[in-house]
Amino acid sequence: MDTLGGAEFAPTTTYLNTSNCALLPRRSVEAVKQLAEQLAAGTGGSGSFEATDAVRASFGRISGVGAERVALGGSVAVHVGLIASSLPAGAEVVAPEGEFSSVVTPFAARGDLKVRYAPLERIAEAIEPGTALVALSAVQSSDGRVADLAAVRDAARAHGARVLLDASQAAGWLPLDAGEYDYTVTAAFKYLLSPRGVSFLTVTEEAQRSLTPLHAGWLAGEDLSRGSYGPVEEFARSARRFDEPTSFLSYHAAEHSLALVERLGVERIHAHDTALAARFRGGLAVLGYEPVPGDSAIVAVPGLGGREPELARAGIVVSARAGNMRASFHLYNSEADVDRALDVLSG
Repeated sequence: MDTLGGAEFAPTTTYLNTSNCALLPRRSVEAVKQLAEQLAAGTGGSGSFEATDAVRASFGRISGVGAERVALGGSVAVHVGLIASSLPAGAEVVAPEGEFSSVVTPFAARGDLKVRYAPLERIAEAIEPGTALVALSAVQSSDGRVADLAAVRDAARAHGARVLLDASQAAGWLPLDAGEYDYTVTAAFKYLLSPRGVSFLTVTEEAQRSLTPLHAGWLAGEDLSRGSYGPVEEFARSARRFDEPTSFLSYHAAEHSLALVERLGVERIHAHDTALAARFRGGLAVLGYEPVPGDSAIVAVPGLGGREPELARAGIVVSARAGNMRASFHLYNSEADVDRALDVLSG
């Protein structure tokens, strides 16, 4: 199986670490260079609002919602903090045990919320009539497990709870309908092939009414022609009122990165990534290892995190997470990459 990315990428290693940070497409790199040169020469302003508009629309199409439901930012933690600020004191938040810190810390840091944890496989059962919000990742960072999202949605509806889904380890390879969740948050520097500094918040129209635009600047106004001095008199009627100030260098790159994801299609990327992951799981089993089961594009092997330096010396980039060796596969990987990693692990 060849790569899907082709000449768009130029890795110099066997890179199996997209769950940590993606490789950037050549066109994305060139977009950053071009804007940086313009900034150095004083010829390009600070960046293009057309680029940020294009990124917002592109992510909306990838995630299945209209652009008016997408807010832009720079980090998942800030989006989650905005949501955490909207909850009344004493509200209960349910999250999986071992959930990624950015998803749960903003709730825990408030000190006046009840944050309760449950095993991922029983997270739907943990939602009760008094639960205000369930916060979880679609795909777990530490081991690649995919949550039973249908069960979570059903339980949340049954008990009147809202759902916050972190799609950072999913968007770009796992088909996603953000409209099925009250909130989604996504860091784009993983499977959406963008630099750090690009993130997305999607909010249903109903849930938007509960949020206050705490990060609002002049770009949060409905009519941007009315100037940038004094308080914004009318906030944007779309989710744009929840935007953080955006990093133009990162967003100029993201315009090309998300366009590539769209052009290839998430369904096609999903088939490619999961086939490589399945080949790796099968090879690991032959070698006597027991990877975390499933059909995720992320493969984790408990207790094997100590092999990460050895793989790195052989030019194979993986991660060590929570004691696991974690390998993640994406559109610039091939069967040859899988076999290289297995060869090293075979000793």
